Amino acid sequence: MINKLFEQELQVINVGLSSFAESIRQTGGKSLQLDWRPPASGNRAIGMKLALLVNDPQVEAANRTAFERFLSAQPILIGVDSARNAIPHLGERMLLHAGPPLEWERMCGPMQGAIIGAILYEGWAEDHGAARKLAASGEIAFAPCHHFGAVGPMSGVISPSMPVWIVKNQDRGNLSFSNMNEGLGKVLRFGANDASVLDRLRWLETVLGPAMNAALRPLGGVELRPIIAQALHMGDECHNRNAAASSLLFKKLTPALLKTDLPSSDLARVLEFMAGNDHFFLNISMACCKAMLDASHGVEHSTLVTAMARNGVEFGIRVSGTGDAWFTAPAPTVAGLFFPGYSQADAAPDLGDSAITETAGIGGFAMGAAPAIVQFVGGTPQDAIAYTREMYHITMGINGGFTLPSLNFDASPAGIDARKVVDTGIAPVINTGIAHRDAGMGQVGAGITRAPLACFEQAVAALGQPRS
Repeated sequence: MINKLFEQELQVINVGLSSFAESIRQTGGKSLQLDWRPPASGNRAIGMKLALLVNDPQVEAANRTAFERFLSAQPILIGVDSARNAIPHLGERMLLHAGPPLEWERMCGPMQGAIIGAILYEGWAEDHGAARKLAASGEIAFAPCHHFGAVGPMSGVISPSMPVWIVKNQDRGNLSFSNMNEGLGKVLRFGANDASVLDRLRWLETVLGPAMNAALRPLGGVELRPIIAQALHMGDECHNRNAAASSLLFKKLTPALLKTDLPSSDLARVLEFMAGNDHFFLNISMACCKAMLDASHGVEHSTLVTAMARNGVEFGIRVSGTGDAWFTAPAPTVAGLFFPGYSQADAAPDLGDSAITETAGIGGFAMGAAPAIVQFVGGTPQDAIAYTREMYHITMGINGGFTLPSLNFDASPAGIDARKVVDTGIAPVINTGIAHRDAGMGQVGAGITRAPLACFEQAVAALGQPRS
């Protein structure tokens, strides 16, 4: 029997070092390399915690509840108002920022620059030096946008006077908020804070915000999921590519704007600004995703990831079953394409709340729908499709409302499961802009990064406690 075995053609499944498989092939044998890695990166303690969560009836039931709440969400863009009026419990001397909690002293350059700009915009200080001193004094309260149902791209800074988009989930009634996209060039979200930036912020407050609210009022709000679904069919992924979604929103709002009593000069500038800003929809997309995910947050025992966010220092995640806790790791750098004259040495670590889009199953998770995005973030159209396919391995299911033409209209992967991330070692993919490490220098490129596995391992450790 043994002799017959050795007479047969050698066919091996290799698990582990690929060099073993190569040796077999070099001697004429056939070898299949199995792409496998030990759960929890080989950490036995985390692996044992993970084992407690797999096939646990309470966890499975909780995940069904949380995921169903996510899928059932019906986000509607209902209006625009100042942050002080719209966001409950926002303090008058409070500034919101992207990512997990962070003190002034630890903030990266772009975020400190944005904080200074917001202080000047609010009139709390007369010049940059006084604003910096005030920021360091302890008299200004800093808090993550996520703690207030809000999200903001890059530095994510929201101050009381800034106009914010208001999104309501019609299914459960929860609200979400985001600031307004300033366009490109010198903008607050990248830490710029000169007179031109402050003038634009005041225009957003006094003209654009009220105009958008006036247009939305007779419409009774705008359903956002259909816009995202159509934009995915038109080549967007609704994180770094929003050209189609912005155009669709423009088409929806323009007739209503023309019926307002806005002065013709203001109306012309509003329409020009919307038409010239391909990222106009980004902040709305983020608020939409936030509303959907907040609906699924707070389900005891659930391992559904409800936020991924970065502040330029730390990357953090929140999980439905762990309440207000953040699980953090150092913010990674972003590998990608840099604008002429810039390199990795100029880049700040990953920054912004915009990974809420990936958390909801679009953005990097839907890159297969947006092959042109690779001209911005690097790679090939085949890479974009591969990223999407990979994400099916770490999600609870699919979002049937968001389908991807290049994948034969398969639905996008959705509902990141912290257990599956730790079990497979596949980290969620994120496509993102790259900010200059110094305040006010702006965007220097765009690329692809991955959420740190350590965040998910911490979440599993917290959830995987023995229960009586």
